Amino acid sequence: MNSTEIWFVQLLQERGVALSPLQLQQFATYYELLVSWNEKMNLTGITEREAVYEKHFYDSVALSFFMDMDKVKSLADIGSGAGFPSLPLKICFPHMKVTIVDSLNKRIQFLQHVVEALDLTDVTCVHGRAEDIARLPVHRDSYDVVTARAVARLSGLNELCLPFAKKGGTFASMKGADPAEETAEAKRSLIELKAKLVHTHHLKLPFEQSGRHIIMMEKVGATPAKYPRKAGLPLKQPII
Repeated sequence: MNSTEIWFVQLLQERGVALSPLQLQQFATYYELLVSWNEKMNLTGITEREAVYEKHFYDSVALSFFMDMDKVKSLADIGSGAGFPSLPLKICFPHMKVTIVDSLNKRIQFLQHVVEALDLTDVTCVHGRAEDIARLPVHRDSYDVVTARAVARLSGLNELCLPFAKKGGTFASMKGADPAEETAEAKRSLIELKAKLVHTHHLKLPFEQSGRHIIMMEKVGATPAKYPRKAGLPLKQPII
């Protein structure tokens, strides 16, 4: 193991996440593919190994510090970009069925390549707008956990993500700066979309010490038929 992998393994172990040699190799391959494909398309502005492991991999797995991922059977990641947080979580918790939704086909092609290269099973990469995919019966009100990492303000993001969560399921919105203003702004959208705010967790990245926040929302009822509205509206005209 190199020095980056050593601290990565140790810090996750301290949080109760143990990595096998295979899982560690999957992270290494993921990193190599991310950097390689990033030369051809814009996946991330972060490419230095230690920074990727801290700001992408560790940051993604941090969701498991606040919920029991062993009990999560299905996860949908909306606007996943380069696969965060869903693929690091899938590597650590391979039992989960993961669906990744992204509107850019090039990113979906990258993600599909990573899934195949890492020999991950039960991962479905879906090209499309969240507003359209959430209307499909196979995805609507279906997932134990829905994630979105640094995608948009909550007032609009809730309409993109909550329709994927099943009743009793969780939408975990992963943010950087303190989201207090966003959560206040999003109160009406939670009511409209049959959900409630459960808790906002705070952590700091181990080396950079920058703050991270994970907003946990519980789905309390089926998504009303009128949501989500047509593509583009949730972010242009959020429910506030």
